[in-house]
Amino acid sequence: MTDEPLTYAAAGVDTDAGDRAVELMKDAVRATHGGTVVGGVGGFAGLVDVSQLRGYRRPLLATSTDGVGTKVAVAQAMDVHHTIGQDLVGMVVDDIVVVGARPLLMTDYIACGAVVPERVADIVRGIAEACAVVGTPLLGGETAEHPGLLAEHEYDVAGAATGVVEADAVLGPERVRPGDVVVAMAASGLHANGYSLVRRVVHDAGWSLDRQVPELGRALGEELLEPTRLYTPVCLDLVADPALELRALSHVTGGGLAANLARVLPTGLVARVHRGSWTVPPVFELVRQLGRVPWADLERTLNLGVGMVAVVDPAGAQPAIDACARAGIPAWTLGEVGRDDGAPPGADLVRGAKGVHAGAVRLQGRYVT
Repeated sequence: MTDEPLTYAAAGVDTDAGDRAVELMKDAVRATHGGTVVGGVGGFAGLVDVSQLRGYRRPLLATSTDGVGTKVAVAQAMDVHHTIGQDLVGMVVDDIVVVGARPLLMTDYIACGAVVPERVADIVRGIAEACAVVGTPLLGGETAEHPGLLAEHEYDVAGAATGVVEADAVLGPERVRPGDVVVAMAASGLHANGYSLVRRVVHDAGWSLDRQVPELGRALGEELLEPTRLYTPVCLDLVADPALELRALSHVTGGGLAANLARVLPTGLVARVHRGSWTVPPVFELVRQLGRVPWADLERTLNLGVGMVAVVDPAGAQPAIDACARAGIPAWTLGEVGRDDGAPPGADLVRGAKGVHAGAVRLQGRYVT
């Protein structure tokens, strides 16, 4: 008990630090603003001019929200905060483009135990730089200080995005046909899913994040913080090319390849995915061996080297692969779509996923490591 007056700062909230963080980040945020953004940084709400929507016959708004999960714990442990923002943009904006939508705006939210202006500015700069890559204005955000709920060094990040697509151009199961080809786009690494498993494996093995790992060619922590690859620009290129006859896109996030691909296939069809069509990157084999993790569990948890999938008309497969190559993204034929024979789901067959009554994916062959 004390007779001293209790202030907001004494309770653990430093509003001056919040103001300094805004000053450090605002130039990076402003750099994402093009001609559609009205007003500047710091308003109660962000404004974007959507006059362009008058040119649509029936515009549909697409929206997505996500975070980056426990990957933030790795960033905090390494005191490296400028890369996590790209993971956030990848998790959010690349879900928008899956339906064929062009992103219009993104917002972010950071909750932390204590506002450290330089740390918050690093996070937001990372978000802004990734938004610039995918051509999406970072329209607004919020940094909330939660002393007593989060430790001083702890934070979490989340974001939301909105996009637009013409109603008759929406990608998805209704467009997929037997004989279509499944094209894989390479992941940059673990992306931002499965880190509860990965961190547990590392912890139980007693490995430090600064451990140099020869098969990775760098420190373990550097590999774990590799940012999520951004697919929106190349996916929009595929959408814009009518000759490809793009049917569907699938963002490979939580649940792994089979579960996410099944979501964009219609009932009655199955995609046959050839495990041997690519070499699984070393980080996934490291997790498997270090933790003695069964392949089946890896498949349900991690992307195993495939970050985005396109389903295209057979004649569009090679042009799609070439477009990815021009964008600096390795791509290859992953499999093909056929009629579902109705076999019961099992270790190699996923039918429907995440509450969606959808198609099936059969995983065939063995992985190359």
